[in-house]
Amino acid sequence: MTASPTDDQDTTPQRTAPAPAAAPAELSRAVLITLGALTAVAPLVTDLYLPGLPDLARSLGTSEAMAQLTMSVCLVGLALGQLVAGPWSDRVGRMRPLRWGVVVLTITSLLCAVATNVWVLLALRLVQGLAGAAAMVVARAIVRDVYDGARAAKVFSDLMLVMGLAPVLGPMLGGQLLAVTDWRGIFVFLGVVGALLVAASCLVLHETRPARTPSQAPVRRRALRRLVADTRFRGFLVMSALFGVVLFGYISMSSFVLQDDYGLGPVAYAWVFGANAAGMIVGSQVSARLVGQVGPAALLRAGVLLIAGASVALAVAFALDAPLAVVVVPMWLVLAGLGMSFGNSTALALTPHAADAGSAAALLGASQFLLGAAVPPLVSIGGVSGPLMGITMATAGVGALLALVLVILPRLGPDARGRARTPH
Repeated sequence: MTASPTDDQDTTPQRTAPAPAAAPAELSRAVLITLGALTAVAPLVTDLYLPGLPDLARSLGTSEAMAQLTMSVCLVGLALGQLVAGPWSDRVGRMRPLRWGVVVLTITSLLCAVATNVWVLLALRLVQGLAGAAAMVVARAIVRDVYDGARAAKVFSDLMLVMGLAPVLGPMLGGQLLAVTDWRGIFVFLGVVGALLVAASCLVLHETRPARTPSQAPVRRRALRRLVADTRFRGFLVMSALFGVVLFGYISMSSFVLQDDYGLGPVAYAWVFGANAAGMIVGSQVSARLVGQVGPAALLRAGVLLIAGASVALAVAFALDAPLAVVVVPMWLVLAGLGMSFGNSTALALTPHAADAGSAAALLGASQFLLGAAVPPLVSIGGVSGPLMGITMATAGVGALLALVLVILPRLGPDARGRARTPH
């Protein structure tokens, strides 16, 4: 159906890329694999070189804090870049922002490999994050172009498999690469990955955003404002941001707590970290298998309840100085709850916003990265401890549950509450 122009739409001609009259009915396996690879960009650019941070600091003659800052600025770029790439893809089509993004990602990765000082590297890492954001947000928008309801939730849950594996495999792969190269070689490897993504985006992916008249192309500012004005979407926005606090709180604090407080060595910690990441994978795959029968809303309720309950149990366990065997159980369940929740919350949030899918995906991703990257360091200024980690995660988990119960669930339609629609 053709929409008539509204006050929130641009009435001036816009240059748009060629687009199909309608989105394809299905995404092929090759396309889904490519989307999974694009989804892995964020954890790869942030995590792959982590084992090389001490070497990086020595090589560039800088402090460990400045070396760690190269990861933080990349996270900022990943957050802010989504706010540019998402609305841009709504206006001009998915392929142009995606291809430019992966091209710039490739170039900056190779330039990082030859950076001569930390300030140059910081600038390049910021641009690298901005470019990598296009891959993530466009991948989600493509899924929404083709699917909605339970089918979208299933595909998003399958993509969570990649998101769960990449943070674990990234540092492990980086460690293996350091056996044959240095931190510069890791960025060369990222450049090769970027080049492969450029080739895949040109050969495998095609435009999915349905064609629209120039008067229908949304203006970024108005599209974002329209989304934020939607109370239901604001609920998903808050919940997504709090999911980010839970996840990044775990990632950034667990290494200190489990190694300093519980005496785990680096290898033992890597095994515990991997086992917990398996919880996220299990949660996402359980969701993918059940969403067609019970619907995304029911699985989202179960996932958020699991996050809230397990994070509170984790906080209590830390407060009571429980042994490691007790602590790891609620920790694993929190990650499983996140795995169940991410795909369903994304699908439900994007379903009513087909025309602004890129902008909506951008807001969700940016909120998650910004709050998730900001809160854990702020609360850890005085040092990291188990009780602090538990309280941070529990506060965010309970907050996500409140956003779901008080804002989101009362505004979900009958389609979202039950089985979702089939692909259109």
